[in-house]
Amino acid sequence: MNMKVNLAGVTLNNPVMTASGTFGSGEEYSELVDLNRLGAVVTKGVANIPWAGNPTPRIAETYGGMINAIGLQNPGMDVFIKRDIPFLKKYDTKIIVNVCGKTTEDYIEVVERLSDEPVDMLEINISCPNVKEGGIAFGQDPKAVEAITREIKKYAKQPVIMKLSPNVTDITVMAKAAEAGGADVLSMINTLTGMKIDVNRRTFAVANKTGGLSGPAIKPIAVRMVYQAACAVKIPIIGMGGIMTAEDALEFILAGATAVSVGTANFVNPYATTEIIAGIEDYMVKYQIEDLSELIGAVR
Repeated sequence: MNMKVNLAGVTLNNPVMTASGTFGSGEEYSELVDLNRLGAVVTKGVANIPWAGNPTPRIAETYGGMINAIGLQNPGMDVFIKRDIPFLKKYDTKIIVNVCGKTTEDYIEVVERLSDEPVDMLEINISCPNVKEGGIAFGQDPKAVEAITREIKKYAKQPVIMKLSPNVTDITVMAKAAEAGGADVLSMINTLTGMKIDVNRRTFAVANKTGGLSGPAIKPIAVRMVYQAACAVKIPIIGMGGIMTAEDALEFILAGATAVSVGTANFVNPYATTEIIAGIEDYMVKYQIEDLSELIGAVR
């Protein structure tokens, strides 16, 4: 039984990875989860300089999920390169670094610094507000998606994954724009913009007023968007959005995802990733699937 998948020339032992921002850089989970079992660890967003993030409160529970407005708090790439990469290199898993920035130059600075580091792929978070364009996220304008993808590809030594925002009218337009810019892989979806109001305090549940909705509530939307994108582009897709179980992961794979990321589930069940890997193995045995590639995009 072959669980291996190929993402732009990078071979993962299985299709299951962590979603950025939900697993740190793996160290806090390593006491509970055997990181060697994971197809890849996707790190928390890394910027060129430390980011303080948004004011608190920054997280609120909601029906079937959670809203977060962390604001991409991170210690910056110097600390990341010195502390986190050496830790992850101890494990037999692929390292995917999530990169964030407020201008194209910010992204390029991080990508250039990582070019000589032992990381396998770069995931570019284009849901960050573009400060030069008045704060609209890069990922909400197809021209901006194509332009920033093309610029990053000029400097990146590793394959580039563009992480798409679902907060758009037509996800296929964004997927095609990233592909046209030279993206090697797409990851989708990022969180949906949501809001929760505390009726007793009569104020917003998170200080930022809005935040990113994740968890099971968004899964049907995510599966639909992955399917649409898989029909529109030729590059591989990493599917994510509300994956809690192996069945959830298989929905994304059948819809056209080559691999999947598990995010919010890690907060509820730290063992979610390895349980999902075991569940996919059981499914393949049950239905006599010899190679996972038989399932990718099988529903069309």
